[in-house]
Amino acid sequence: MIWQATDNRVQKGILRMYKAVGSRGSRVSRVLWMLEELGQPYEFVEVALRSPEAYALNPSGKVPVLIDDDLVVTDSAAICVYLGDKHADKGMGANPGVTGRAEMDSWMHFAQSELEAPLWNKLRHRFLLPKDVRVDVGPAAAHDFACEIEALDRRLTGREFALGDRFSAVDVLLGDIGGWARGGKFKIASDTVNAYFDRVLSRPARARADANGGSFR
Repeated sequence: MIWQATDNRVQKGILRMYKAVGSRGSRVSRVLWMLEELGQPYEFVEVALRSPEAYALNPSGKVPVLIDDDLVVTDSAAICVYLGDKHADKGMGANPGVTGRAEMDSWMHFAQSELEAPLWNKLRHRFLLPKDVRVDVGPAAAHDFACEIEALDRRLTGREFALGDRFSAVDVLLGDIGGWARGGKFKIASDTVNAYFDRVLSRPARARADANGGSFR
């Protein structure tokens, strides 16, 4: 268990402290990164995937989970969107109006359903599934990921960040996926995408999140 950003306002009860629940090196990294970008105090509670503690918070037994007083939010993308909306003054949420929300939703669904899916599929067959059902999905995962990198290249054309000229919750999600891909030695054959990943992964808040539970010891 790690305590982070405990300023005097927390100790005096003026600010609540979020609880970010997850395991090191998992998708909790993007939740911690988001909290660091927002400058919000939090407690990292280390809980393993599909442990009794995880099932007590999420019927699927998955982490990360964000606890905000009496509210429990599951799924890393939903958590990042929630935090961006709650702290709208920090400028990390959607652009204004229903069109802005649709734009963010499109990016978030692309990130998790398309860009991250090949990485997750390979990870499951390498480490998570029962050994008797694992197969070699490496070539298929590499092919699918390459296709999604091409799509991301087109999406990012002419943009510094996903939503334009400002860093947002979308960039936290995309950047974290990029970090996973690089760690897994997936080929990223796009100068645009590599420059984008360099830009977002070099942010100080990302380094603080990694140090406070986002990466493996």
